[in-house]
Amino acid sequence: MLSNQARPVVKATLPVVGQHIEEIADRFYAHMFAARPELEDGLFNRGNQAEGSQPKALAGSVVVFASTLLDDPLRPPGRLLTRISHKHASLGIRPEQYGIVHEHLMWAIGDVLGAAVTPDVAAAWDEVYWLMAYALINQERGLYSARGVTPERVWRQWRVAGKYRETGDVMGFVMRRTDDRPVRTSLPGQYVSVNLRMPDGVRQPRQYSLTRADDGEHRYFAVKRVHGGGKPDGEVSNLLHDGVQVGDEIAMSVPYGDVVLDDSGRPVVFASAGIGITPMAGMLSHLVAAGSRLHVTLLHADTDEGSFPLRRQIVGDLSRLPSSVLHVWYEQGPHTDLPGAGVSAGMMDVSRIPLPDGAVFYLCGPLPFLQSVRSQLIDRGVPARDVQYEMFGPDLWQADTE
Repeated sequence: MLSNQARPVVKATLPVVGQHIEEIADRFYAHMFAARPELEDGLFNRGNQAEGSQPKALAGSVVVFASTLLDDPLRPPGRLLTRISHKHASLGIRPEQYGIVHEHLMWAIGDVLGAAVTPDVAAAWDEVYWLMAYALINQERGLYSARGVTPERVWRQWRVAGKYRETGDVMGFVMRRTDDRPVRTSLPGQYVSVNLRMPDGVRQPRQYSLTRADDGEHRYFAVKRVHGGGKPDGEVSNLLHDGVQVGDEIAMSVPYGDVVLDDSGRPVVFASAGIGITPMAGMLSHLVAAGSRLHVTLLHADTDEGSFPLRRQIVGDLSRLPSSVLHVWYEQGPHTDLPGAGVSAGMMDVSRIPLPDGAVFYLCGPLPFLQSVRSQLIDRGVPARDVQYEMFGPDLWQADTE
């Protein structure tokens, strides 16, 4: 909770800080990387930095946290903090690095707002920062402990045991451990980070959802080649597609991720678009491995059937679940060869799809898809608390804090 001294100051200055927070975040990152260039090696996604999504996500998170301290101090934005802490843990973020961030963020606030940052204002926003930082540090400490690792031991070498083409733009990877240390089982829906050295020598991390249940020896993920569309192509996805070969070793983290399958026995509805199918594939694989009898509905949207990643695995797993339904939407027309699938043309429309009562919903795909499907579900009376979503990259939406 904010102190009695800080609360009125934060309340008075939140509008101006919020108005300038994206500029503050931009200045913060530029200043920090100029002073500490080593932080760009293996920790920050420079693609997200270049396109501005990482500064926007940081800005939104700080404003949401500060607003919550004012409006509902006894109920911090738990989902927001959990989402960030899982991402941090998958990168091996250490507590002392929060001090570095603090130094450069407070500099950026002063640089942008100038004389408006009096000693009282600086002290109040210092409180906001450390309340958020300590909440994340404590969550991350628990995440490391639960996995039996320290931040320095999050990473481990894995060997590429298999590489196969799923679609024209999606490559599947089978990773095998290289030592005798036990493999902690992932939770259904989680992701791993991979850390690859780029041609210029800088390591770049990316997160990929696990697409199959663990077997103690292997982990599976799928990578969509990122085409820039006028911007630079995705450097890690293209290196994985073109440069990484069977037999190569890469650094991979232990699994993290807060969007995991509910184990209460409620019906499950998965809704995905494009490569957003990957966490759904992982959850389905876990259900099959567990001999589940849950009622499962899978809704997927894609360009056409040839663009639908992991569709053979998906259909095979659904056939092993006695109460399962598959419906697909294809932009290029309602044709499917998938057994038992209902097919429609165009964008996903759940308004006329039968949905089981009391279900838990999991969404993954591009932001416009997530916004559309979530709105359709809420319009049908689905409680917002029953709709979880996974977003690849920085969370520019934060719908679960609403």
